[in-house]
Amino acid sequence: MRVIHAADLHIDSPLRGLGRIEGAPVDDIRLATRRAFSRLVDTCLEDQAALLILAGDVFDGEWRDFNTGLFFVRELARLRDVGTRVVMVRGNHDAESVLARHIPLPEHVHTFPAEAAGTLELPRLGLAVHGQSYGNRSVEDNLAEFYPDRRRDLVNIGVLHTNAIGAAEHSNYAPCTVQQLVRRGYDYWALGHVHKRSILHADPWVVYPGNLQGRHAHESGARGCTVLDIDN
Repeated sequence: MRVIHAADLHIDSPLRGLGRIEGAPVDDIRLATRRAFSRLVDTCLEDQAALLILAGDVFDGEWRDFNTGLFFVRELARLRDVGTRVVMVRGNHDAESVLARHIPLPEHVHTFPAEAAGTLELPRLGLAVHGQSYGNRSVEDNLAEFYPDRRRDLVNIGVLHTNAIGAAEHSNYAPCTVQQLVRRGYDYWALGHVHKRSILHADPWVVYPGNLQGRHAHESGARGCTVLDIDN
């Protein structure tokens, strides 16, 4: 079974500094985050993924163009048509987003609540997915401390938007340590918030996939998602 983990889409986020470059294809580059998400959905379809995990910051803060939300829903519908489930948490940018609050999502998409961490059991897939969204932009509590116990006889995946490594270039939201995550006893931690791909631990896996599309000169190089092959 294949599961795909992505984070920090920031759909329609303006790519910083382009206006200062003479002759830059601003309009074309502005759509780069959309193309990146469409390719993510293509990958889910090509790999016949059973589940797509989005670990926060689908949208970009106060961006208010509802066409962004409609685009997101249209792409998700492609996954619904083939039976791919989607689970997501809202990150700090989503918490302040009008789009995240008001765009109705398809029925195959599960968004974890902000009030407390919850668990979605998917018995057909042999999975238990645990997650919690942000209720506001500045979450300074250690959310990982209160995640549910692992479910027996299922593969357990935790989804969390967090600064687990104290990265100076990212706000210290929902801070925790790698060892705190490992102690939950889950099989995989699907993290978001840090835009650089990082594998913090193996057995169990604790992974930042990085963002899909670099947003400024300091986010260059290959970008993408993480693909999990799970043998039940």
